Amino acid sequence: MDDIHEQLAILRRKIRRIDRKYASPAPAPAPQPAEDRPFPDLPLHYFIDEFLSGEVVETPHGSHFETEKLYARHRRHGSMDISNLEELPEDLLDSLSEGTVPHTPPLRWAFLDTETTGLAGGTGTYAFLVGIGRITPEGFRVRQFFMRDLCEEASLLYAIEQHLSQFDVLITYNGKAYDQPLLETRFRMARSRPPFGRLAHLDLLFGARRLWKLRLESCRLVELEYQILGVEREGDIPGEMIPYVYFEYLRTRQAARLVPIFHHNAIDILTLACLTGLVPLAFRSPEEAPLHHGADWVGLARWLLKAERHEEALALLRRAVERGLGDDLLFRTLWEIATVEKRLGREDAALAAFTELASIQNQFRIPALEELAKHYEHRERNYAMALEFTSTAIELGDTEELRHRAARLRRRLEKPRPVHLL
Repeated sequence: MDDIHEQLAILRRKIRRIDRKYASPAPAPAPQPAEDRPFPDLPLHYFIDEFLSGEVVETPHGSHFETEKLYARHRRHGSMDISNLEELPEDLLDSLSEGTVPHTPPLRWAFLDTETTGLAGGTGTYAFLVGIGRITPEGFRVRQFFMRDLCEEASLLYAIEQHLSQFDVLITYNGKAYDQPLLETRFRMARSRPPFGRLAHLDLLFGARRLWKLRLESCRLVELEYQILGVEREGDIPGEMIPYVYFEYLRTRQAARLVPIFHHNAIDILTLACLTGLVPLAFRSPEEAPLHHGADWVGLARWLLKAERHEEALALLRRAVERGLGDDLLFRTLWEIATVEKRLGREDAALAAFTELASIQNQFRIPALEELAKHYEHRERNYAMALEFTSTAIELGDTEELRHRAARLRRRLEKPRPVHLL
């Protein structure tokens, strides 16, 4: 009991200290001479440039803050050499975009990401920080546009429109669903025309999901950064905390805590650029795709199947089986191989695949038995063999369709065969 009373006493003293701390206003920092400050009427810590190199940019609509960071070409971001970005082919994005992105030099690609005041979108959500990356001969540059207060939005949007005028292609990650619609709303709220209409837009999220959703639990950008590029961030701020930190800045004018947000945004854009060197390449040259896991080959093969590139898809599906797959994905892949072979009219190959699936317990065993029954009934006219496969399927999962097939096969077997006289 004494220990409990002692702990309660300590807790009460801590609460009293907290109450005293917030009972009176915090002491104001020593004022800087007004002549040394560009905006003497604003609090000292209003200026983000005290913590980041950059400049206050004046536009016809006011002012905002901009900063730029260069990731030199000799550096690496995980497994990717930054120098490789400049050497990407002009037609790299053609296959993944299904021809909607024209052949454009990489130096004319803009990589965009936003940090916002909320994740729900809508007219009440602001993009307070917009980063735009670009490939240059010196390396990869990220320019960030920041509004130090909500009243600077018109100036920020004007600068973004001017900056995007030098690009022909916009590349984002989930940007078609979130970043671009949000910015278009902000432009319209500011009575300005959005600059995105003339830009071909590639959202890399869709290609990344096709490649990696079968293997990875999440295809979030930071997850791909770790799993695919081998980069583990240190000191990063969680994305869900970013709106809170910005609102705290608006309330307190303490800009120091904003620095991790700038870093988070810049690394997101650098990762987006590096993944652009990997994901579209897989769709452009599937046989040369830099993939190392069977599940990734299956994801790419399924995209090829949708594009009706069956031969290429079959080669990748077989490669996936050779690389190794978990049981569930293995049987599903074998089923896809069998059905594609059947669609192409290669009966022997399809029959071998269906037979393999029918011989062991798996989720496609009954459909495989049905396919074998159809083959022996309609192609071989071997009704006894067809009935055997159908009966096995009924034992595993009785259905009206299977019973109907079995009854029809029995009638055919009972029907006397015509006798041919010599």
